[in-house]
Amino acid sequence: MAREYAKPRIVEHREGMLNKFGEAASTFIDSIEGVKVASLVKEFGSPLFVLSERIIRQKYNAAYREFSLHYPRVQFAWSYKTNYLTSICAVYHQEGSWAEVVSDFEYERAVRLGVPGEKIIFNGPYKSYEALKLAAQRRSKIHVDSMEEIFALERVANELHRPVEMAIRLNMDTGIYPAWSRFGFNLENQEAYSAVARIQSSGRLLLKGLHCHQGTFILEPQSYATMVQKMTLFASRIRDDFSIKLDYLDVGGGFPSTNTLHTQYLPGVQVNPPIGKFAEVICGELMKYSGMFERPPLLILETGRALIDEAGSLIATVVARKRLSDGTAAIVLDAGVNVLYTSNWYKHEIIPAQAYSDIIENTVIYGPLCMNIDVVRPLMLLPGLSSGDRVIIRPVGAYNMTQWMQFIRYRPAVVMVDEKGSVHQIRRREDLEYMNELESIPQHLLGKKPKARAKKG
Repeated sequence: MAREYAKPRIVEHREGMLNKFGEAASTFIDSIEGVKVASLVKEFGSPLFVLSERIIRQKYNAAYREFSLHYPRVQFAWSYKTNYLTSICAVYHQEGSWAEVVSDFEYERAVRLGVPGEKIIFNGPYKSYEALKLAAQRRSKIHVDSMEEIFALERVANELHRPVEMAIRLNMDTGIYPAWSRFGFNLENQEAYSAVARIQSSGRLLLKGLHCHQGTFILEPQSYATMVQKMTLFASRIRDDFSIKLDYLDVGGGFPSTNTLHTQYLPGVQVNPPIGKFAEVICGELMKYSGMFERPPLLILETGRALIDEAGSLIATVVARKRLSDGTAAIVLDAGVNVLYTSNWYKHEIIPAQAYSDIIENTVIYGPLCMNIDVVRPLMLLPGLSSGDRVIIRPVGAYNMTQWMQFIRYRPAVVMVDEKGSVHQIRRREDLEYMNELESIPQHLLGKKPKARAKKG
């Protein structure tokens, strides 16, 4: 294929230390999990999300092993909001993970997948009454977020004519700022204690666990030690005051992947703490206080991003290249912030999917939307790519397939490469028929021609 003509331009190259944009890719990657990029695009189109079943299972088992080596009772619960594609959830459940959901919709999805009620953790700031009642009937682990939910569960217990088991979500100062204080009950101002007192006085609710999720992409493992210490001391206090014996402690998630935040200078793969470090800190702190319990409480983890981000890649195609007014190179991809929501947070790795020229320069990478905010990378070193060339963007397995938007362009297909190298389409590309499926048009707008305008003069 003939390449587009590029006007010659002198570009300064310097040897030595990296600049603040990092270094350019030293090679190209033309396949994902052994499958050629060209064949994937030919069959499923571009852009295209590609997920690796091998990496998903590998990451899950590695994380479980790290925690179980340090603590006798460990249970992971897959965070549906991170990636709730049915096939992805099914892989985690097959590996032994419970479901952690934060909405009625996600709860229904877990039930549809066959997850037993007692293996569903129901979190989130808004749960409809109908969903709360269903979760109670199925004996799910309901984590209340507000006094209103406590009142609702008292009503549910009356209707079911039996006690309802539940847990409360805590928020606290762990040294991570800004603190997530909008979720659950604050520990320091006694709000959490008041909630426990209300639960105990109801006579219809049974407190079985404590839950805390301190934030997202936490880079300081020691904050989890503070969290576990405060949770266990609170557990001791309510045991002494109310004779409540807890079954489990849920420390949430928030562990980072190897992605690089826009605020980070060095690549995340080099500086972000591995999940084993978090396991060492959390389990080590919990073991210090294990003597406070008759039996070591079940340790529940709800991590999502750290288990799947590296399993996801996005294939995108260059549709245009240009020079900005200041002479900076720019390219336009067929994938933008509509499908790559996490580009707002991360400096994703972007790698050419075919051989390229040796000349590289700082390049702005735009998406296809008719919006000025559609910037995949503000600036990075790239070779001179032409229309039709492809790139691989990674890691993108977390949140992009749940937070993507149907805006201006259809959402793309998603495929998963299984452990034997076979490719499975797990979500089709959208089309107009799909988009119109939920719409209807009033009869008076059908079949009428526009009114003729009277001519002036």
